[in-house]
Amino acid sequence: MPELPEVETIARTLRGELGAPPLLGRQISSVHVLWAREVAHPEPDVFTQRAAGSTVTGIRRHGKYLLIELQAATPMVMAIHLKMSGRLDMVSAREAFTPHARVVWSLDDGSALRFEDARKFGRVWLLDRPSALLAPLGPDALTVEAEVFVQRLRSRRTRLKTLLLDQTFIAGVGNIYADEAAHRAGIHPCRKTASLTDSEVVRLHQAVQAVLCEGIAANGASFDWVYPGGHYQENFWVYGRAGQPCRKCGAPIMRTVLAQRSTYYCPTCQPLDR
Repeated sequence: MPELPEVETIARTLRGELGAPPLLGRQISSVHVLWAREVAHPEPDVFTQRAAGSTVTGIRRHGKYLLIELQAATPMVMAIHLKMSGRLDMVSAREAFTPHARVVWSLDDGSALRFEDARKFGRVWLLDRPSALLAPLGPDALTVEAEVFVQRLRSRRTRLKTLLLDQTFIAGVGNIYADEAAHRAGIHPCRKTASLTDSEVVRLHQAVQAVLCEGIAANGASFDWVYPGGHYQENFWVYGRAGQPCRKCGAPIMRTVLAQRSTYYCPTCQPLDR
């Protein structure tokens, strides 16, 4: 599943910051909903009618949500969550309608924004304001301040990895960056949050934002066709490296299952009994 760095890379690409033709500033000529359940709100026919004719005025992100600001008679926000297999690309009109295309936005310059989603878990919303949709989420993991991070963590009683994956705690961290951040901070992912010292919590906050920034600098992590072009997987310290030597101490990386997710850690750098 694309996490914060991957979604941020998509936002930057659509803004034209990474060399591709930008979505920013384009007018939506027409909208084609090819899988009705991909549109969470409003009904697909209303969605297509309201979005058609609008102009893209802003592209931003909160956690794993991409937020595309539109201007028509009134301002609107189109929110997109890629879920497990969603992929968003600017393509030529002749490339828009692929077997896995679920929503296609035709644009005024002859190009198209294509939302492909093989597993059909992704969702799109068209909202007057995204506040209700985003209200359950915690602050964005990339920008949350240290004091807020500490306060929120101290109010929770769970395992560290479970907390980092909880989008109501902070928004944007998934399996990969949770493991990488825990290793960077030198904290076992199974540690209970109540056992963390103040210095460990501060170190964890720094580690979360450091690995997210490194992921963004590498255009995210890529494993397959769903999200191509990222390079962060070349720099993993623990994720997916079970049995391989820790890049810091040489001990074999271990794998366990926590919160129903494969979890990777170094038993030497991240002792459980600390």
